Amino acid sequence: MTSTTDCIFCKIIRNEIPSTVVYEDDVVKAFLDISQATPGHTLVIPKQHVADIFEYDADLAAAVFSRIPKIAKAIKAIDPAIKGMNILNNNGEVAYQSVFHSHIHLIPRYSDTDDFKIHFGDHTDQYTPEKLTQIADQIKAQLKD
Repeated sequence: MTSTTDCIFCKIIRNEIPSTVVYEDDVVKAFLDISQATPGHTLVIPKQHVADIFEYDADLAAAVFSRIPKIAKAIKAIDPAIKGMNILNNNGEVAYQSVFHSHIHLIPRYSDTDDFKIHFGDHTDQYTPEKLTQIADQIKAQLKD
């Protein structure tokens, strides 16, 4: 686990590392990703250090995720060429999380030929309705209060 002292995003929150901020309030800081997958690629981070989605409680999730539409709409408004947006949140190294302070990527999409791709394999032939029901039931069992 990364300490808040060593965390690059915590340093950005404390203004110890420069960033190009697009939005900030008492809950989140949003700034341009230095990699810019597409122009306007923005990261939204909670000011509270949480490594990933598994460390959020309901209140923090509501506070952080309620700000996403406002920031996304502002990004879209800067360029009529923006036709869509990917909103991504990677959790864990296996899911391509590289900074272990939760962050949400807002990636404007200009066309299907811009330099950003997500590919999901089609595995529909491997999942019968019974298998899908079994998986759903397992998840539902974990959601009981």
